[in-house]
Amino acid sequence: MINNFQITLSRQPDVLKSFSFKKSTLYNRIKEGLMVPPVSLGGTSVAWPEHELQAILRAMCAGKSPDEIKQIVTELIAKRSELV
Repeated sequence: MINNFQITLSRQPDVLKSFSFKKSTLYNRIKEGLMVPPVSLGGTSVAWPEHELQAILRAMCAGKSPDEIKQIVTELIAKRSELV
């Protein structure tokens, strides 16, 4: 499926700043299913799709529960395969 939007990627320092997280908190939240994992850019380089980060930030600001955020994260990860 081809989508008509541009994908913007954020590197780790920008993600940490946007969420006001420490590095350990970011990776703990990924393990807990409360944050999307990064995508590989090749080698050891990774980044996060900005639209996914924005969806999680909106959910947090809306006061969604951890279970609701986990569901959003699950849906975002599943939709990655549709971006091709």
